[in-house]
Amino acid sequence: MKRIITCTVQDRGGVLNRITGMFYKRQFNIESITVGVSEIEGLSKMTFVVEISDDQKLEQLTKQLNKQIDVIKVSDITDKAIVARELALVKVNAGNQSRAEIQGIITPFRGTVIDVSKDTLTIQVTGKSDKVDALISLLKPYGIKEISRTGVTALLRGQQSSQQVVEVNSFPV
Repeated sequence: MKRIITCTVQDRGGVLNRITGMFYKRQFNIESITVGVSEIEGLSKMTFVVEISDDQKLEQLTKQLNKQIDVIKVSDITDKAIVARELALVKVNAGNQSRAEIQGIITPFRGTVIDVSKDTLTIQVTGKSDKVDALISLLKPYGIKEISRTGVTALLRGQQSSQQVVEVNSFPV
């Protein structure tokens, strides 16, 4: 089962390397990873999508992440009410005749053309991963030249809290 795991971590060099190294050593495959600054200066948030087969392995992963010195908080948000999105940029072959067709395909997905060249269109789409997958599937017959995807990033919905009560200054930097 795919799990969405978030980690709040110290924002300093080497943290990503240590955490992904821990995944590697424990033979967990990271399907996607996003990392960015958080609302608290000095902290970053990581979002991992990982295929985990059972609760015991999930517990092992969260315990190992919590042992990492730079990790402040670990949460499995898979079964919670979340907002999760992904961004994809898709460069597709597009001659003069196919441009209108492609525009018709991307419109229901709220995709936008962000670059036009003589022979290609670059399309931006955001949404749930299955929405991104569906658009890519519809664009394949036109000939996809290149795809770049961000991976899933997620937040808890509404008033749910990550119970973040940590100040960065309380940790040695």
